[in-house]
Formats: sequence, structure tokens, C-alpha cells
Amino acid sequence: MPVPRHARILLGGGVGIATGLVAFSLLGDRPLLDFLVAYGSRPVGQVFLRLLFMLVVPLVFSALALGVVGLGSPRSLGRVGLKTLAYTVVVSSIAVLLGLFLVNTLRPGEGLSPELRARLLEGATERAAGLSAASAPATGVELLVRIVPDNPLRAATEGDMLAVIFFSLLMGIGLTLTPGAGARRFEEVLQGLYDVTMRLLDMVLSVAPLGVAALLFTLTAELGYEVLVQLARYVGVVVLALAVHQFVVYSLAIRFLGGMSPLRFFRAVQEAMVTAFSTASSNATLPTSLKVAEERLRLPPRVSRFVLTVGATANQNGTALFEGVTVLFLAQFYGVSLALPEQALVVLICVLGGIGTAGVPAGSLPVVAVILGMVGVPVEGIGIILGVDRFLDMCRTTLNVTGDLVAAVVIARSEPVAEGVPTLERATANVGP
Repeated sequence: MPVPRHARILLGGGVGIATGLVAFSLLGDRPLLDFLVAYGSRPVGQVFLRLLFMLVVPLVFSALALGVVGLGSPRSLGRVGLKTLAYTVVVSSIAVLLGLFLVNTLRPGEGLSPELRARLLEGATERAAGLSAASAPATGVELLVRIVPDNPLRAATEGDMLAVIFFSLLMGIGLTLTPGAGARRFEEVLQGLYDVTMRLLDMVLSVAPLGVAALLFTLTAELGYEVLVQLARYVGVVVLALAVHQFVVYSLAIRFLGGMSPLRFFRAVQEAMVTAFSTASSNATLPTSLKVAEERLRLPPRVSRFVLTVGATANQNGTALFEGVTVLFLAQFYGVSLALPEQALVVLICVLGGIGTAGVPAGSLPVVAVILGMVGVPVEGIGIILGVDRFLDMCRTTLNVTGDLVAAVVIARSEPVAEGVPTLERATANVGP
């Protein structure tokens, strides 16, 4: 019996972690370890990530435009869009409030000895130097303006996914409203682009075990045990909050809003969760999420393509939760007391930040830097968490991607069933073990 792809990816990740820890223990700060990482594992992992990122723009453009066409009318698009937005705001708010409750209850930033605090702060300013406020996503009116691209090609090359999504939505609306053979031929071209991109995805995922092993070897070989032990309380609170949201909040949403067994759902989305954990990128996982939604969850493509492509950028519950926990942790670390109104401001900005944050590794850190400055916490403190951010990024990306698939299930169930399309209840009966 062939080994499932997600099992091979997990095996590759386990090998990467084990060999990375062995290398860290045996080689430590020796030049040989730097050589292995610089000329071995890091390039292999980066090539794997770049292959995934290479497919994101053509996939988002074709999948979202075809998803809009499949909805059939601008009225259907508006209905699905409003449902997606409402779901995103509500569930992201729950995630942030859950994180703030746990960090206020467990107080992970307190109780550090002066020696440990000085050691953690050592070099924090230098490590955080690259995270300037200028690199943070736009907020408020500026964000609304920047969603509309003046040059779609430039937006694509710069990785401005909100602008790419907006242009793809307009293209889909234009195709829906335009009669004639020419528009239908262009629709066929988009379908061909989507099919070719998905075929390339299969080829890239065939080498995923090697890419994941290289990524995790680099992480553990450079990080080792020390920083994880020092920041264990902070990491523990973040992981606990993410786990509660993942397996409690999402399970309730799947059962009562999606009409699906949570166990069956989590079995079906294993491949997307593993890909998200290993790449730490919602955008890089999007191709896998689309395959899972259509092949494993059997969701209507007209709904899943729209919800997942938009959700990869806009529905980032894990990112919003992480930002809130990190801000309060650093406030406790520095002894800055945040009153209830200030914490409410943190909730609001985290929800908006989760919508506007780039779905790439470490994409939430500029947002954290902005929030720290707004509530009076030293921005250089963000350098403290950079040592463990890769691991937490992997965890919160897994939550983000799972949340997108939950949203797709919930919204698909609430949509009218097109003629000839099986109901969600009937489709979920075919979900594999």
C-alpha cells in the first residue's frame, strides 16, 4: 500500500527535526554547522518555498476569477462575500479574545529574573532592526485605497495579494456580465491555467518531504533547545490558545454551522495542515487547500475557490490571536500595564491586522511592531521573540489554513445547491478516512 503524501511529509519533517537537533548538539557554534545550513538545508528549503510561491499568483487569479464566474451572478458574489466577511470578523474576534484571556490569566511575561531578562534583551534591538513600521501593512483609509491596484502586474510582482484578489474579483465579475464567445474562450483559458497550475503543484508536492526536512533541519540546527526553554511560558500560552481555537472553536463551527463531523473534517484536511505547518505560509499552502476542498471535502468549487483564495489573505485567525498574545506578553515583560480600553484597541487592530497581513512567513511581525508602538511598549522587544517565531509561525499558519477550510465548509452549507451539484451532507459522506 503506498504511503499517503501527508505521512511522507510528516516523516520528512521528523527526520529534519531529529537531524537538526543532533547537528546542534554535536556541532554547536562550529563553522561546519554554518556551512551545512548555508550551503545545504537552507537553499533546499528556500527552493521548495519559492516553487510554491511561484504558483500562488496564477492560481489565485484563475481560481478566484473562475469562482466568481461559478457563482453565476453579482448578487451571489455579494452574498458569499458578505458571509465570508462576517465569519472572518466574528471568528477572528473570538480568537483574539481567547488569546488575551489566557495571557492575562497565565501571565507568561512576569516572573523573569533580571539575569534572564538581560540575556533575552541582548541583541534584541539588532534582531528587530529590519521590522520598521514602514514595512507594515496599511491600515484604515490607506488600506482601502491600496486594495485597488493601479498596476495589476506590479501588484503581482510585489506580492500585494489584496490587490491581486481585487483585480481577480473584477475580472470574474466582468466575465460574468460579458456575453459572447470571446468571453467564454477566455474563461476556458483561465480553466486551462488553473488545471496546469494544479498539475505543477502535484509535481512540487512530490518533493515536499525533502523540502520540509530541509526547512525543519535549518530551524532546529540554528535554534536548538536554549531559546525554546527560556521562552517556554510564552510559547506555551500561544500554542495553548491556538490549540483551543483549533480543536474547540473550529469543531463547534464545523458541527453546528457546517453540519459535518469534526473528526471527519480533520482527517480530510491533514495534508493542508501539514503543508501549512511546514511552510508557515497561507499563500504557499493555498494550492494544497484548494485540492483538499475539492477532492477530499467535495465542496462546490464555485464556493471553495472564492472563500479559500480570499481567506488566504483575509481570514487569518491564528495571526490575529498571535499578535494579541505577543503584545500583552511583551507589555508584561517590560512592566507596561495595559488598561481595558488599550486592550480593546489591541483586539481591534489585531482583527484588522489579521485581514491585511501578508500570508507569508513572519508576515505578522510588522503588525506587532506597529501595535507595540501604539500602546507604549518598546518596539525593540519584538527581537526577543524572533528566535521562536518560526515555530509559532508554523503553528498559527496551521490554524489560519484550517480556519479557511472551516469557513469554506460553513459557507458552502449555507449556499443554495445548484442543479446537478450534490448537497454538502451527501458530499461529506464521501470524505475519506
